[in-house]
Amino acid sequence: MVREYSPQTQSNSTQGHLPPLQSGDRLTRPEFERRYAASSHIKKAELIEGIVYVASPLRHEQHGKPHSRVITWLGVYQAMTLGVDLSVEPTVRLDLDNEPQPDAVLFIETKAGGQTQLSSDGYIEGSPELIVEIAASSAAIDRGSKKQVYRRNAVLEYIIWQSYENQIEWFCLTDGDYQLLSPSADGIIRSGVFPGLWLAVEALLNNQMARVLEVLQLGLNSPQHAEFVEQLGKK
Repeated sequence: MVREYSPQTQSNSTQGHLPPLQSGDRLTRPEFERRYAASSHIKKAELIEGIVYVASPLRHEQHGKPHSRVITWLGVYQAMTLGVDLSVEPTVRLDLDNEPQPDAVLFIETKAGGQTQLSSDGYIEGSPELIVEIAASSAAIDRGSKKQVYRRNAVLEYIIWQSYENQIEWFCLTDGDYQLLSPSADGIIRSGVFPGLWLAVEALLNNQMARVLEVLQLGLNSPQHAEFVEQLGKK
């Protein structure tokens, strides 16, 4: 969440009118946002099922490196798909008890018929079509309560990269539940929500980004992607 300070906010924080934001706090979403905005030392905090989770410092190998690979992959897709947007670690207002800050979200723009909209203060409201989480120390949350929250709020596809295990799980919402997508015989997972978003799973896990982008380009050149872009342009 981007913090916007005012003299009143700083004064309240200095005088101790707002308790510090801590993991385990049970808060309403408005109270969570107030405390988060006043906690300049906290870089990432989330509200999941009404409970606050403050992120631990992020290590390069377990989080920073895989995160950069995912953003490279998604960024190329977004650049070539008019009507689709990408955001890195945005605050997402899902419902009254859940305000996560996912590692990456790929979403169809509102004007193109997407599920989200931007609030008057600039935050994403609603459910992005695709969420990616890099799960290191947060693996239990990402695979547990967060997964259920995303399912309940109709996030259509959810990718979890478990960095310690070096494995990727890609879920697709089907009949109200998440079904695990498996790579086809050629080792590629193809998004059902974003045509042309193809992933060479083993290449990504092994940092073979040239291969990842080569496979993605095949997807971007497919008739399905061209049709998708045309459909978005008609909305």
